Amino acid sequence: MNIGRLAEPANSLDRMKSTIAGTTMPILELTLESGEKIVAEGGDVAWMSPGFALDTSTVHGTGGQGGFMSGLKRVLGGAQLFLTEYTAPAQGGLLAFAAQLPGTIRKLDIDAADSFMVQQGSYSASTAGVEVSVGLQKKLGAGIFGGAGVVFQKLAGNGTAWVQLAGEITEYELTAGQSLLIHPGHLAMFEADMNLEFSSVKGIKNKFFGDSLFLAEIHGPGRIWLQSMSPAKLAAAIEPYLPDRSSSSSGSS
Repeated sequence: MNIGRLAEPANSLDRMKSTIAGTTMPILELTLESGEKIVAEGGDVAWMSPGFALDTSTVHGTGGQGGFMSGLKRVLGGAQLFLTEYTAPAQGGLLAFAAQLPGTIRKLDIDAADSFMVQQGSYSASTAGVEVSVGLQKKLGAGIFGGAGVVFQKLAGNGTAWVQLAGEITEYELTAGQSLLIHPGHLAMFEADMNLEFSSVKGIKNKFFGDSLFLAEIHGPGRIWLQSMSPAKLAAAIEPYLPDRSSSSSGSS
């Protein structure tokens, strides 16, 4: 089966200038002109120039489609109920967002023909016309996925969004009839109209699913982005080196 690699996407025609700097822990810098707006989760801005007007509401991140109920759907997808809109002052301004995990930041141009599903927690920021909502939830083995299962957020509407992906990224384009089996934690992002299924693959013994391995199967046509590191595996690798809270609590009593 011949699966094509993707070229880098074309730049957006927005007046807003975006710069992604750094390597392992990149920074997203957004330079806004007077009156331009950016939506992000509260507290995610690393630094900014003075003068921005901030407004926190459930309306932001709905693409102009609603208020509280749209925000509630966003919460189910792992985002915050209230998002903050940053409006640039008359002289313009700078906003910067820092990556939360080693990896990369990608810019997505979103319209009626291009919407995306991204792993929970990947959404960083967007222009006002982008809708952030829950796209898919699947309960899997609590031992591997921390009890939360697999959750994908859907980015739709009209505008530009920026997402954080973990580790190194490999991009593929599947044609009609092609599919790929993927560990769910490594499926970082895919086009929203692609068909995604979950199934057990026999032959691999593990303590969570017996003699089978639980994988995602995604079907073409469409584009997918795979990440070399999953947040769950990173957390599991770090856990043995963290202080034992129960031991420290008992020792101080």
